[in-house]
Amino acid sequence: MSDLTYPIATARLQLRPLGPGDVDALHAYHSLESVTRYQFWSPRSKKELAEKIAEWAANENIVLGVVLAETGRLIGDVVLSFKDRAARQGEIGYSFNPDATGKGYASEAVAALVDIGFSHAGLHRIYGRCDARNTPSWRLLERLGFRREAHFREHALFKGEWDEEFYYAMLEDEWRQRKGQGAQ
Repeated sequence: MSDLTYPIATARLQLRPLGPGDVDALHAYHSLESVTRYQFWSPRSKKELAEKIAEWAANENIVLGVVLAETGRLIGDVVLSFKDRAARQGEIGYSFNPDATGKGYASEAVAALVDIGFSHAGLHRIYGRCDARNTPSWRLLERLGFRREAHFREHALFKGEWDEEFYYAMLEDEWRQRKGQGAQ
């Protein structure tokens, strides 16, 4: 991925690595129960976020801040985790400040992240998973062309209750066709 330079610009956003100066902006939404309800983590303190930023910078996964190009304000973060290098599999995740939702920013940012996965990281398949009750999350995946592959019912205790989880995936050829490039 040496051909990847930051920030990555979309129509309205810039995606860039997170740094120590982003702690306050991340804390503004990573500390909210409404944001963490369906995440594998609980509300985070500023100290925890400072540690996470250092951890993210040191691992091979791609963790990027989502910034409004017009104002420079950090409104979310996206992650592409490399799950199986030999099989070229990755998983996407995302979190956004609630005051920036409903404007298409998440779709724009996640689409850019998926493109990084297929065009720069050489992935064959990218998947995302979310709690079945997290309607905005699974609708985002469907808008981007991901297909629902699984619906796990009461398969795990999650934050004290049975959860139901959707798995969505897309193949590289499907992404290229969606972008109008055809399979390569």
